[in-house]
Amino acid sequence: MTQEQIISKLTAVCARAEHCKDDMLRRMQRWQVDEATQREVISYLVKEKYIDEERYARFFINDKIKYNRWGRRKVEQALYFKHIPREVYEPLLDDVANEDFESVLLPLLQNKEKSLKYANDYEKRMKLLRFAMQRGFSYEQSDKCINML
Repeated sequence: MTQEQIISKLTAVCARAEHCKDDMLRRMQRWQVDEATQREVISYLVKEKYIDEERYARFFINDKIKYNRWGRRKVEQALYFKHIPREVYEPLLDDVANEDFESVLLPLLQNKEKSLKYANDYEKRMKLLRFAMQRGFSYEQSDKCINML
């Protein structure tokens, strides 16, 4: 593929949905594009604002909290694995209020509680706490929501 064809395909992809540099690099690696061309294409996409890491992180954080019902830690890990710099996503996550996370976690715990099998309250609490922590919520948030149940 020529560089123009690559740019054409990637701009079409970026026009449909938000993507980060890592997504585009992986796509080009699957197409077996050489590294020099990859750098040039990425710099073009960034310059023309097809790719914006901060914009991507903002939408990613919102979607994962709202639709996937993830906690802060799980969102941080996902952004880390997408090679988004910590300086980009940390302020965006700080803007999300604890109440937003708790409003997501409480219904999750209520639903989980219905499906649990437990012998005593301690076992129930530990299972709910483990579930919340696996979803990426902090111990403090999890504990607070479990106490509300």
